[in-house]
Amino acid sequence: METIINDFSPGLFVVMTILFLALIFLMVKFAWKPILNSLNERESGIHDALAAADKARADMQNLQADNEKMLQEARAEREAMLKEAREIKEKMIADSKEQAKAEGDKMLRQAQVAIESEKKAAVADIKNQVAQLSVAIAEKVLKEELSSNDKQLKLVDSMLSDIKLN
Repeated sequence: METIINDFSPGLFVVMTILFLALIFLMVKFAWKPILNSLNERESGIHDALAAADKARADMQNLQADNEKMLQEARAEREAMLKEAREIKEKMIADSKEQAKAEGDKMLRQAQVAIESEKKAAVADIKNQVAQLSVAIAEKVLKEELSSNDKQLKLVDSMLSDIKLN
C-alpha cells in the first residue's frame, strides 16, 4: 500500500479521471440507450411470453373442458341411441309376438271352422247313408212283407184303421 501512495501522481489521476468520465459519457451517449432498450425489449418479450403461456394454459384448460363436455354429450347421445334401439327392439319383439299370436289364433279359428265343417259334412254323409240304408232295408222288408196279396190287403186294412183312429 505504501508503494501506491508513493507512486501517486496527481496529473495521472486527473487524466485517468477525465478518461474515465469520457468513457462514461461515451457509454451513456452511445451504449446506454441500446442496452436499456434491449433490456426493456427482453423484459417485454419475457412478459409477452409469460402472458402467451398463461393464455395457452387457459386455452388448453378451455379445450380440455370443451373436450370433456363433448365427450359427456357423446356418451349421453350414445346412451340415448342405445336406449332407443333397445326400445325399438323390444317393441319389434312385442309386435312380432302379438302378430304371431293373432296369426295363430286366426289359424286356430280357421282350423276349428274347417273341423266343424268337416264334422257337419261327415254327419250329413252319415245321415244320408243311414237314410239310404234305411230305405234299402225298408224296401227289402216291404218287398218281403208285400210279396203276397193277402199280406198287402192286411197292411192296407191296418193302415186304414190307424187313420180312422187318429
